[in-house]
Amino acid sequence: MSEVFEGYERQYCDLSANLSRKCTSASVLEGELKKQKLSDIKAGLDEADTLIRKMDLEARSFPPNIKGTLLAKLREYKTDLNNLKNETKRITSVNVNQAARDELLDSGMADAMTVSADQRGRLIMSTERLNQSTDRIKESKRTMLETEELGVSILQDLHQQRQALLQAHSALRGVDDNISRSKKILTAMSRRMNRNKYIIGSIIAALILAILVILYFKHFH
Repeated sequence: MSEVFEGYERQYCDLSANLSRKCTSASVLEGELKKQKLSDIKAGLDEADTLIRKMDLEARSFPPNIKGTLLAKLREYKTDLNNLKNETKRITSVNVNQAARDELLDSGMADAMTVSADQRGRLIMSTERLNQSTDRIKESKRTMLETEELGVSILQDLHQQRQALLQAHSALRGVDDNISRSKKILTAMSRRMNRNKYIIGSIIAALILAILVILYFKHFH
């Protein structure tokens, strides 16, 4: 296995573990501390993306038997990275939703004694829309995960089909070589048969000539 690939792999594993710890700590933070932590996480995700691309390029430079193993490991790292990205989106979404709720609640508390029933109704509708948006985000996340799993399954199927095609190609190439050898053998046999025909014909001609000579001397001498 490539030392270059292993180096990228170690860097990614360390970075992934660090990002996982940051996501855990960011989920319990608030305000500016949480924003700073999320900024650090996004920078780490960009670095992880770069490492994944480098590993992909390195893996594709190897022969098929080694490349298949490396790409299988790379799919696991891509899945891990997507999970980290989804977790970051979830934390960011919670942060945005919480800020919006806080803003609405602060506004409601400040004007609680003066707003009319109509204004309270609009506030409730806004909160409901916000909750609906949160539900849509969760549904989109679930759909994205299902799509990702389907994509991974399709890639694995394509890889298996490619291996089967390569094996079939190798078998056909072996059959072609056998046909070529058989053709050469048949050609050599045909040449020997033709040569034997000429030899037999020459022997027969010589015998006929000998018989004629014997008859000639027998009758005329």
